[in-house]
Amino acid sequence: MTHVSERNGAGSSPTGAGGDHQPWTAGAGRQARKRSVSYADAGVSIDAGDRAVELLKSKVRQTRRPEVLGDLGGFAGLFRLDTKKYKSPILASSTDGVGTKLVIAQQMDIHDTVGIDLVAMVVDDLVACGAEPLFLLDYIATGEVVPDKVAEIGAGIADGCRYAGCALLGGETAEHPGVLRPDEYDISATGVGVVEEADILSPDRVEVGDVVIAMRSSGLHSNGYSLVRHVLLGAARMRLDIVIDDFGRQRTLGEELLTPTKIYAKDCLKLIAEAEVRALSHITGGGIPGNLVRVLPEHVDAVVNRSTWKPQPIFDLIQSKGRIDDHDMESTFNMGVGMFAIVSAEDADRALATLTGRGVEAWQAGEIIEGTGNVQMVGQHTRG
Repeated sequence: MTHVSERNGAGSSPTGAGGDHQPWTAGAGRQARKRSVSYADAGVSIDAGDRAVELLKSKVRQTRRPEVLGDLGGFAGLFRLDTKKYKSPILASSTDGVGTKLVIAQQMDIHDTVGIDLVAMVVDDLVACGAEPLFLLDYIATGEVVPDKVAEIGAGIADGCRYAGCALLGGETAEHPGVLRPDEYDISATGVGVVEEADILSPDRVEVGDVVIAMRSSGLHSNGYSLVRHVLLGAARMRLDIVIDDFGRQRTLGEELLTPTKIYAKDCLKLIAEAEVRALSHITGGGIPGNLVRVLPEHVDAVVNRSTWKPQPIFDLIQSKGRIDDHDMESTFNMGVGMFAIVSAEDADRALATLTGRGVEAWQAGEIIEGTGNVQMVGQHTRG
């Protein structure tokens, strides 16, 4: 983070010449108050915010790219774009948050993973148009700045940036007493990337005969948590510390729900370099049908065969406890797929080999046929 918001201005220093405290005065002829009201009295601690920034500096420096100028603490982050690398560079931008997954983190008092979720939601939208993520700016709003907690959140954001290959260029930590409870916080981020104009991925590249390749998600990612909490923690009254045998490794429900979102940015950029990628679809809110349709031209359909993969057990748990029908599950959750790539049929094997070589579980999940711009979900998932 660059700084903590609402710092005292140049004319509001609490110290005068020689460091002696100067009482507030209303003006000539009025008696000075015996005690001034401080920002801390209003619930905002500048010192705590500064301490949080200090704790984060080493983590943020690990995300530094050669194009970054200066260091933390400025009013703006500076990034030198090397335009010589491109014939016609196009900047791409994306902004997002984590949503109510943060409630789970706050209930479990685990804060070092949601930053990864935040970065994933932003950079994987950027790479969906073919852009390389360059830098990210974060925003943390909290009821009370607890330096160690803010540092944990920020460390997760820095880790996510390292995984994505982008710089954490700066941001903001804001203390909102009276608006948020002391233990509450919300986070968001904006990312900027760059892509050669001729290489922008768009629906007009997709052709009949192309292959749809699925990349496995790490779990729920960061979507549908309002429904998850309603079903599992509300109606089913499940506890976050309960061990679910189906999850394996003595894993609790809370640990499963806080599984960090998979970041695909570097994998997708490598895939673009190695194979003829027509389009990428980041599967977030709206599920597979709602996101894959966004990269289809009007004259084709994408046929996705559910029988080609088995969703993680968490999806079965949510569906069974909530008695949710298949349509609502697929329109809310990623169902085990975090990213789709549409590639030419000739490069399908190369694409799968590239992803497998990078440790990404990927498979051919469907094909592009003549149609009217829709997604056809066929077959049934393997269960049990």
